[in-house]
Amino acid sequence: MLFRQLFDSVSGTYSYLLASRRGGEALIIDPVLEKVDRYLKLMQELDLRLVKAVDTHLHADHITGLGALRDRTHCITVMGDQSKVDVVSMRIADGDRLTVEGLALDVMYTPGHTDDSYCFLMGDRVFTGDTLLIRGTGRTDFQNGDSRAQYESLQRLLRLPDETQVFPGHDYKGDTVSSIGEEKRFNPRLRVASADEYAALMAGLNLPNPKMMDVAVPANMRQGLHQEEVARRGWAVTAEAAAALIGQPGIALIDLRERAERDKHGVIPGALHAPYPDLQDNLSPGGILHELAVSTGKRLLFYCAFGERSAMAVQAAQDLGLTGAFHIEGGIGAWKLHAGRAG
Repeated sequence: MLFRQLFDSVSGTYSYLLASRRGGEALIIDPVLEKVDRYLKLMQELDLRLVKAVDTHLHADHITGLGALRDRTHCITVMGDQSKVDVVSMRIADGDRLTVEGLALDVMYTPGHTDDSYCFLMGDRVFTGDTLLIRGTGRTDFQNGDSRAQYESLQRLLRLPDETQVFPGHDYKGDTVSSIGEEKRFNPRLRVASADEYAALMAGLNLPNPKMMDVAVPANMRQGLHQEEVARRGWAVTAEAAAALIGQPGIALIDLRERAERDKHGVIPGALHAPYPDLQDNLSPGGILHELAVSTGKRLLFYCAFGERSAMAVQAAQDLGLTGAFHIEGGIGAWKLHAGRAG
């Protein structure tokens, strides 16, 4: 496995780059906007293809690199169901699995620092974001933070095996890694007997707001791909219009989501499953979507969860000369809303 811990000294943020092998698919956790060029250079050196960029929560101390990485690599952006960000490609919930080629991370919803905080468990290590820090814990006094909720989230983490390595989202003292066992023994924030005692401890911290908070939070809430440009070019249809097209002989409906998303959220009947990470191969000559469009003359109608992946798929298809490609605005979320109204 390839594993890199990357540091932004301005915000004290750790970002984590993961891949199962050189030349394979990669995932990055908590990227920082100012470090995007560095990430891309490292991935080029390691011959990696970025497939997913993930934030553990809506950050207040730096501007995320999710949108920039999506725009430059066409990767999938990922955040939790509870996040107030406008649009990401994929939303996750407790108990889901976040996967790229050869790697799987178990998704843990751990509210408290914010109401959208997540941790990710992968074998012998856990990426804790701002929930559990080395000899500390994330503050709980803004962004719908809740000390009692965080106490329960911490108890869940502390039930992991003692040897589990802890990789936090921040550190300001130069520490890079700890373990669950170490934090049980030495973390002063964990020496409490109850949620009430923990809440009292956190209420007494009286910390100043992060310097970037007024800038970072609004910026991080607006990460969505600007789908208006795709619509302006005539490459988008509403869910209502799509309902009238689906089933026509000249239309091939393509579902870009992962199998787990389809199992969890359902499908539009009649769709061909062609997951987004395989898009370039499927659209290139010899690929199933290329042959479908060229050999049969069908128009490719893409959809995904919220319209992010499908909008990028339309652009990729158009760039390859498949000019009949278009997508459903708002994805299956918009489709379900229309179906509910129509029903």
